[in-house]
Amino acid sequence: MLRKHYQNQFLLWRAACLGAALLSITALLWAAPAQEHPAAYGESAVHTRTITDMAGREVTIPATVDRVICSGSGALRLLTYLQAHDKIVAVDSAEMGTPVDVRPYAIANPQFKDYPVFGDFRGMDNPERILGLEVQPQVILKIEGGYDYEQLAARTGIPVVVIGYGDLNTDRATLDATLRLMAEVVGAEARAEELITYFNSLIEDLRERGAASSSSKPSTFVGGIAARGAHGFTATERNFTPFALLGARNVAARTAANGSSSTEASSSHATIAREQLLEWDPDYIFLDLATTRGGGGGLEQLRDDPIYRGMSAVQNDRVFGLLPYNSYTRNFDTVLANSYYIGTVLYPEAFSDIDPHAKADEIYTFLNGAAAMAELRAMFPGKVFAPLSVR
Repeated sequence: MLRKHYQNQFLLWRAACLGAALLSITALLWAAPAQEHPAAYGESAVHTRTITDMAGREVTIPATVDRVICSGSGALRLLTYLQAHDKIVAVDSAEMGTPVDVRPYAIANPQFKDYPVFGDFRGMDNPERILGLEVQPQVILKIEGGYDYEQLAARTGIPVVVIGYGDLNTDRATLDATLRLMAEVVGAEARAEELITYFNSLIEDLRERGAASSSSKPSTFVGGIAARGAHGFTATERNFTPFALLGARNVAARTAANGSSSTEASSSHATIAREQLLEWDPDYIFLDLATTRGGGGGLEQLRDDPIYRGMSAVQNDRVFGLLPYNSYTRNFDTVLANSYYIGTVLYPEAFSDIDPHAKADEIYTFLNGAAAMAELRAMFPGKVFAPLSVR
């Protein structure tokens, strides 16, 4: 009986100890700070900072950010310019490439294809895929569009920093602000200022050379401009940045998106009526070689359409090939490379010291870390920065 008594006492004591332990663990769990997705912060959870993104939101992020993903057209390009692309842990579907991939940042970084995919291109993010990544991002850098950024943050528990994009001509302030914001997130502030200074120096150089040219200002037209895919010859840009930087006379500068005459400039991409082009009859025609992808396109239209064959630029062999620049939005490096080539055509005296192929690779190397002209020329044999045979 005594032995049984002690056995019962022992069992009661053990049960009490287990109960106390469970209560202690529960108390610790309740006392711990709530966190929707701890892996997003890792060891930096206790060290955070607050930034203001380009949607005007205050976003709390880790003090040091080493792991990110970039969502939306051009986001990873800008991170590459900032030399912080080694911080990505996954990519969107656009980085899997296409048979003709004209994005210099992707050419310089073929390893992007080896990363896991977190969602579809143009910002169509997949929260489940993001949460399933073996290495979790600490921050999502997202260009507005596609999957809602507030919902993305709520679904993943990962801070979403909304960024912009901008351009080198009409929205330069947004580009500079975006570079500085992204740099603040990933700790690349010095590189952001270096980039902004570099863009300023090239733009100033182009403007000064264009202004100093003793040549008269010939009229110009650029056709075949890509916009979410290839287009025909009549697709143009009213605010075509190379023409603007060089002070060239763009005959399409005052047309509406439907090709009619206009002074509005809210939508730069426009499709011009053939009859309007014949009336303008520009002195020089430049062709975005994106139009030749898959065969035909604007180049074949110039060759086959009798209306186009009668244009002065065609008759005088003044049709020239440009690199496609609008692939997963604007490739700023190619915009600048095209600008220097156009300068050598329109103002040869002012650009006599420029080899456009070498200048392009200088730009690509500075921005992306590697040259790209060899690969780009191979995609469009005999057509890049060259007169095009249209007769």
